[in-house]
Amino acid sequence: MSELFGTLPDGTPVHRWTLERAGIRVRVLSYGGIVQSVEVPDRAGHPADVVLGFADLDGYLAHPEPYLGALVGRYANRIAGGRFPLEGVTYSLAQNNAPNSLHGGERGFDKRVWDVEPVEHGLRLSRVSEHGEEGFPGRLDVSATYTLDASGALRIAYEATTDAPTVVNLTNHSYFDLSGTGNPDGHELRLAASRFTPVDADLIPTGPLDDVTGTRFDFRESRKVGTGYDHNFALDKGLTPTPVEIAELHDPASGRVLTIATTEPGIQLYTGDHLSDPFTPGAGIALETQHFPDSPNRPEYPSTELRPGGTYRSETVYAFSTR
Repeated sequence: MSELFGTLPDGTPVHRWTLERAGIRVRVLSYGGIVQSVEVPDRAGHPADVVLGFADLDGYLAHPEPYLGALVGRYANRIAGGRFPLEGVTYSLAQNNAPNSLHGGERGFDKRVWDVEPVEHGLRLSRVSEHGEEGFPGRLDVSATYTLDASGALRIAYEATTDAPTVVNLTNHSYFDLSGTGNPDGHELRLAASRFTPVDADLIPTGPLDDVTGTRFDFRESRKVGTGYDHNFALDKGLTPTPVEIAELHDPASGRVLTIATTEPGIQLYTGDHLSDPFTPGAGIALETQHFPDSPNRPEYPSTELRPGGTYRSETVYAFSTR
């Protein structure tokens, strides 16, 4: 089901699509591929929206920086100094998170209107990112397919091809609050990650991965999340051809459980410390499956390079249950 959600200042219409299956209802916008809402029942069967979002398009236009629910790219996370080398050429990007580039630049994928077509149990969003868009090389044909499976799990599958060497790193930037109250205090998190990426004051990796043992980054056993995180965790499974479960977020009060499976080698945990009006700091927890920050400048990290003749593929599954 689709409906007009609003109109951009240049007159471009934005539509909202509703997917519903197995008691789960998801709303997706053509603007930014945004997951506006995910309604999930608690252990008593009472539904609530478990992701942060705005009720209208004006909210997203007025508050773009949190990237609420957005499809971010061409490169999710940070690239140091807004520069990276590729095949002997250094490319310069917008330093929209000074001095670094963040989530694709000033007008990344989260601020573009995508073409949308229905598929079985879902939607396929697609667009062409032209050579030079936000400074990135190569004409990128990219799609993201959102589907609900028989259990109501939300599956997002990304694909991209290019006509010239480039870098690609896509993710969804939903902030989860399984209580549905705007206060995820008490949420418990488990991550299948024995290492994390230490960062400097600008959140750029400082070097080799660190062991989580004996640190506040150890979520190998489920425990309360707390605040103060905006870090990449290196998943023990690494890069895989099919999604493998790597995370569980649990709200003991409502009984809601989110499990995440992905093909990606990393996950960015951001506890929303810098969220601001109309939200409060810490109002949602982002769990962004992706490659590592600054990978184009770090040959020791899993590569984010895509070349002509190859296909970028990434898939993440968000499954909901109660206990």
